[in-house]
Amino acid sequence: MSQHQYGTSQNSQQTETLHIKPDANVLCTISKAGIANITLNRTSKHNAFDADMINTLLCFLSQLKQRHIIRGLILSANGKHFSAGADLQWMKSMASKTVDENKSDALKLAELLFKLDNFPAPTIAHVHGSAFGGALGLICCCDIAISDSEALFCLSEVKLGLIPATIGPYMCRTIGQRQARRYMLTAECFDADTAHQLGIIHKMTNSPKEARELLSQLTNQLLNNSPAALAQAKKLCQLCDSHNIDSELKKKTSALIADIRVSPEGQEGLEAFFTKRPPAWSIKNE
Repeated sequence: MSQHQYGTSQNSQQTETLHIKPDANVLCTISKAGIANITLNRTSKHNAFDADMINTLLCFLSQLKQRHIIRGLILSANGKHFSAGADLQWMKSMASKTVDENKSDALKLAELLFKLDNFPAPTIAHVHGSAFGGALGLICCCDIAISDSEALFCLSEVKLGLIPATIGPYMCRTIGQRQARRYMLTAECFDADTAHQLGIIHKMTNSPKEARELLSQLTNQLLNNSPAALAQAKKLCQLCDSHNIDSELKKKTSALIADIRVSPEGQEGLEAFFTKRPPAWSIKNE
């Protein structure tokens, strides 16, 4: 296994841009190390998403999934806020559509959340400012989430006569039904410390510099791990979350470890350990 196969390079700061318009609502770049950055860029609307923004995010996720070089994904935002959730003008326009048209439209957001939740490489949400409504769904679909210590969060839908339907499964999984009932029903704002206690975010930072350093630390840790093992570990978490601990789960988990032991990366990792050298995928080879 070569370093080139895993996207490692001495020029790891160089980037590839997937979207050539700097004023696009969503930007996407890929570093030479294989870390993709998707950035919400609809700053005039506080990154509130509409149908076009959702379609663009779906397109980027599909493109990135096909690239074996991708070893991590960071979801962040430009402007003052991470995201105000759904665009209210978009919501208003959908009120005049039929129920079937609304179902089709809502399925797009549900598909986006599902694709982000099942993205094969590790995902990191970097939150700042406010994250309202559907934005919380995006955060809960990422494997790791960090936020500024001053960030604010809110499941605000019921204030508008709506419900957080498509993000509901991911919110309930993340914070549990008991807490979801409170915050979905009260639509109260809560701070980063509360979001940390609820498990929505893993760590808070106090400055942009500290956030950059933490993101660098996290991505370097991911780049030292087996890409195949990371993808399988994500599947393992979902498998264990959705199954009772019974004979079926025992068989499935036993099959997972048996398969990965004899896989190319499983053999490479063990050989590297016993010969006291970094494995082929590690950035320590740079």
